[in-house]
Amino acid sequence: MNFYTRKRRTPTVIIVALIDIFIILLIFVIVTSTFKREQPAVVLKLPEAGRAISTTRAVESEPPVAITVSSEGIIFLNENEVAAEALTEALRPIAASGQPIALRADTNAPFGKVIRVMDALKEAGVKGSLPAFTELKP
Repeated sequence: MNFYTRKRRTPTVIIVALIDIFIILLIFVIVTSTFKREQPAVVLKLPEAGRAISTTRAVESEPPVAITVSSEGIIFLNENEVAAEALTEALRPIAASGQPIALRADTNAPFGKVIRVMDALKEAGVKGSLPAFTELKP
């Protein structure tokens, strides 16, 4: 008895279906991924100003060195915590280089700490006006 044997077809990959699946996976990855945003080291509630120019808009060529006073009274030079006693010595090389310096103080920051920072700036040799970060009133 002679049985009929069918010839086997070679398997093929349907590329159109694979492209559709790839596009769906790509859209899923793009939608669900989180993009890294610049986040500040210290979260501040800045005071509001109606007519003041925001320092972030005014100084675009060279970013200023930010002196931050948090609501707990902790002083930061850029993102590094600095003791109030060591602030003058940390500011001297910055003042000598002529790099711009800006003050950021929380609305609830102790006023004595802000005055101590301004005094340290004067002792370090910073001359001229000191820009301050503010939020514009809506």
